[in-house]
Amino acid sequence: MQIMFPTKTLLIAGCLLLAAGACRNSGDKPTNEEKKAFTDDLKRRTFEFFWDRIDQSTYQTDDRYPTPHPSSIAATGFGLASYTIGIHNGFITREAGSNRVLKTLDWMWKSRQGADPAGITGYKGLFYHFLNYGSGTRNQTNELSTIDTGLLMAGILTCQSYFDQDNASETRIRELADSLYLRVEWDWAMNGQESMSMGWHPEKGFLPSTWNGYNEAMILIIMAIGSPSHGIPSEAWTTWCDTYKWENFYGYEHVNFSPLFGHQYSHMFIDFRGIKDNYMKSRGIDYFENARRATLSNRAYCIENPKGFKDYSANIWGLTSSDGPPETRVINGRQVNFATYSAKGASAIYINDDGTITPTAAGGSIPYEPEICINSLYYMKQKYGEMLYQQYGFKDAFNPSYTFDTKHPEGWFDVDYLGIDQGPILIQLENYETGLIWNTLKKNPYIVNGLRKAGFTGGWLDETKPINL
Repeated sequence: MQIMFPTKTLLIAGCLLLAAGACRNSGDKPTNEEKKAFTDDLKRRTFEFFWDRIDQSTYQTDDRYPTPHPSSIAATGFGLASYTIGIHNGFITREAGSNRVLKTLDWMWKSRQGADPAGITGYKGLFYHFLNYGSGTRNQTNELSTIDTGLLMAGILTCQSYFDQDNASETRIRELADSLYLRVEWDWAMNGQESMSMGWHPEKGFLPSTWNGYNEAMILIIMAIGSPSHGIPSEAWTTWCDTYKWENFYGYEHVNFSPLFGHQYSHMFIDFRGIKDNYMKSRGIDYFENARRATLSNRAYCIENPKGFKDYSANIWGLTSSDGPPETRVINGRQVNFATYSAKGASAIYINDDGTITPTAAGGSIPYEPEICINSLYYMKQKYGEMLYQQYGFKDAFNPSYTFDTKHPEGWFDVDYLGIDQGPILIQLENYETGLIWNTLKKNPYIVNGLRKAGFTGGWLDETKPINL
C-alpha cells in the first residue's frame, strides 16, 4: 500500500483532534499540542487530495472535487510539488512519489502540441488551462494560459531539483523536467510587447490583457527571464515593477493586490526573505514582508467588517478568489451580489467582499504570520466542524451570512475542494515547518538565474554559488 496512513488512521486522528478541543472554548488559543495535532492532520488530508484526485489516464490533477470538472494544469503544478512533501513526511515512499512524477511528466512531454483548436494539449510548449478527462485535450475553448503554464513549470522544476538521486527513474525525471521547461516559448508569449500576454486562443490569437505587477505572476516572469532557450529580456522585470500600486491599506503600507492568492502563489516556490530587487530596496523591505503586510491588512479589513457580515472576527477572516453562493440578496439593507467563483479580496485597488471566507487565505499565509494564521484555521475547524472540514481538509469557502432558505440554516458551505486553493495550504505549511519547497528551488539554476537577471540580490541568493546551466 503506497499511502502509509489509511482511512481508519485518519478517522482516529480526527476523533482525537476533536476530543482534544471539545472541553475548551472554541475561541481559546489552541495549546502547542493541539496545534501540532491539527497541522499534522491538515497536512496529511490536504496532501491526500493531490495523491487521490487525478485523471488516471493522464495523471493531471483535478481542478475541483467532488463536482465533475476537467483537470487543471496549475493544480497539477501544485500536485507535483505536493508529492515531494508526501515523501518528506513519510506519507508515501520515494519510489511511489517518483513513479507518479515520472508518469505525469512523461505524459505531458508526449501529449500533442499544435495550433489546432481541438484535439491537442498545448502549443509552443505552453499548455491549455483546463484539460479533458481521459484524453487530456483542450477543454472547450479555454485559453493557452501563460500563468497556469508558469505554475505548472514551478512544480516541474521543483521535481527536477528534488529528485537528485543517481538512478534511472530520477535521472529520467530530471531530463523530462528540463525538456518541458526549455520547450516553453516565453518569448513568443510576449507577442512583441513589453509585458507578457495572459494567454492565446487558436481562434482569435493573443489575449489583449498582459501581465503587469503586482500579482501571482512573479514566478512566471522570473522563470521566463531565466530561460536559456526562450528567455525574455531582463528589462521585463522593470516593466513589471513600474505598474505596482504602493498604498496604505488599513494601516499597512505595501504593494497592493486584492485577493490574497496573489501574495502567495509565487512565495510557495521562491523564498523571498532577505532578497530584494531594486524596487524593494527603494522601499526598505522585501517581498516576504510585503506579503505579511497584505495578509494583516486583509485581516484588519475583515475585523472592522464594514459591511456587517456574520462571523467576521480576528479568527474568521480571509478574502481571496473562491467559490460562493450564486445569487443577489439584500443583507443589512444592502444589495449583495454573490458569485459562483470570483476574485474576492480587499486592498486599495478594490474591495470585493460578499461575506464569503476562504480558508486558503489564512492557510497560504502561514509563513508570514504563523500564530495568527494557524490559530484562525484551528478556530474555523472547531467552530464549523464537518460543514467545513472533511476528507481532504478544508472545503474551498463558506458564507455564514447566506441563510436565506431551509438548505442553509447555518450559512452556505462549499461542496468542493479546489486544487489551486489546496496547494497554498499544503505547500506554505510545509515551507513554514521545514522550508522544503523553498530550499529545493534554491538549488534550481533556472530560478536562481531568473532572480539574478531580474536584479535580485542579498540574503541566500548572495550565498548561493553560481549554478551552471
